[in-house]
Amino acid sequence: MTQTTTDRPAGRASGAVVPVLAFAGIVVAVMQTLLVPVIKDLPQLLDTAPSNATWVLTSTLLSGAVATPIMGRLGDLYGKRRMLILSLSVMVLGALVSALTSDLLLMITGRTLQGFAMGAIPLGIGLMRDMLPREKLGSAMALMSSSIGVGGGLALPAAALVAQHSDWHALFYGAAGLGVLSIALTLLVVPESPMRAEGSFDLPGALGLSAGLVLFLLPITKGSDWGWASGTTLGLFAASAVVLVLWGVMELRVKAPLVDLRTTARPAVLFTNLASIMVGVSFYVVSLVLPQLLQLPKSTGYGLGQSMVVAGLLVAPLGLTMMFTAPVYARLSAKYGPRVTLILGLLIIAIGYGAGLGLMSAPWQSLVISVLLGAGIGLAYSSLPALIVGAVPASETGAANGLNTLMRSIGTSVSSAVIGMVLADTANTVGGVEIPTMHGFRVSFLIATAAVAVGLVLALFLPGRRPSQQPQLRASSEEDAALERAEQALRGFRGRVLAADGVPVARARVTLIDRRGRQAGATLSAEDGGYALTVPAQGSYVVAVRAAGHEPLASSATHAGDDRPVDLDLSLPGETVTA
Repeated sequence: MTQTTTDRPAGRASGAVVPVLAFAGIVVAVMQTLLVPVIKDLPQLLDTAPSNATWVLTSTLLSGAVATPIMGRLGDLYGKRRMLILSLSVMVLGALVSALTSDLLLMITGRTLQGFAMGAIPLGIGLMRDMLPREKLGSAMALMSSSIGVGGGLALPAAALVAQHSDWHALFYGAAGLGVLSIALTLLVVPESPMRAEGSFDLPGALGLSAGLVLFLLPITKGSDWGWASGTTLGLFAASAVVLVLWGVMELRVKAPLVDLRTTARPAVLFTNLASIMVGVSFYVVSLVLPQLLQLPKSTGYGLGQSMVVAGLLVAPLGLTMMFTAPVYARLSAKYGPRVTLILGLLIIAIGYGAGLGLMSAPWQSLVISVLLGAGIGLAYSSLPALIVGAVPASETGAANGLNTLMRSIGTSVSSAVIGMVLADTANTVGGVEIPTMHGFRVSFLIATAAVAVGLVLALFLPGRRPSQQPQLRASSEEDAALERAEQALRGFRGRVLAADGVPVARARVTLIDRRGRQAGATLSAEDGGYALTVPAQGSYVVAVRAAGHEPLASSATHAGDDRPVDLDLSLPGETVTA
């Protein structure tokens, strides 16, 4: 049996934890759109061919996709705050490397390091789950999840302003400064989580997943340059399928896998991740279309002729609306559940893109589209971590949300490749320069609408809240919230952890182990010693307990798999007493 390592319990989180973690998420997300204002100038700035310059963007995307699930798992094992600081530190190093060079290879190296910080998003969500009172958790996770869009939206006007009036390397100095500030705030304000997953880091699993993701995302991002039917593109897709299948078989046989595929196969997790891909597709379409439409000259007959900075300002409400949607989401989710808010968000996105098909003739119309899509994407993004957190054990929060963030990254990658191909294929050549057409913009919006429709169908398959369930924002602490959630599920073990003299033991680590020696659930006992654990299926289990100052206890128990909880009090040290 694997052992559990636990740091001393973190103290009550201060009110500054949420804004500090959200700020870290925004800083990390800035890396995605930092170079958007200078994309067209990169070949000249780096003295290279356009096909080579695109690696400055592609490298960040690939490293972010690879790092996200890995950092989530490392956070579960060794401390989420520790890995958050490591992620931000790598980002700062990468920003400084890019700031000090105009060499293509060094620039790609720096951008790769910057993308590594994307793991900060799931780590922040995991910290919030472990520390915050339940009544604050919904809006906090919503804000952290939305920080991906908030950072990307706010970075556009700021980066455009810097690029227009200063040397473009100043963008990286600014990013490094934001990273240092975020590290300092995290060290001062955010305590370490006491929650730890059992087992060790699955290095072969990390290498296999990394190889499979690179082989899959590389042809997506470069397919339009290489040709979608070329041998290189098709060969890489085939190789990625083989590697990922072999990786999946290996993960199913490992006791402590990087990604628990059995948990991932649960309907609540599976359909949430698939819907996340569609939300990622819809988010990136507006980021690619509106800035180009706004900056095209009026002489084209449809371009809006705005400057780089004004275009950024008109798109910025996309991120601002996402940020202000977080408290609205919390109220809606508390009353109706995250599944309903996800469906509502997808409907608003569909309305935004549908309206956008006829709102492309004036700058103010872009503002309307940005606000509508920001509200819908904000609700959808905010719902995703709540759906994941409600479906996995607390000790797997980082890895599970890391995988969910990866799904969104895959969505944006697919969106970037497909929309780039559509705009290129529908472009007009004027004076040797390819200019996107209004037809291409409208086809892009239709693709986004189709992705949202698929997301809606997937969301309808998500398990709904049972009639007996109470609103989510009821419990006064995360431990109580975990208890409440487990008790609502009914099927599992519940009881109290007691010392030899009968005194309740608070914050004892209670772990459920299945017949294969795999962790099937974990929780901390409440102040009165109470605990509750759900079971994934009927059968025999081992309930293991560890608490400071007591000998560990491991007791066998059997559950019939019905909707009746098994009462199981655990005495430390001593015999197990079954009520």
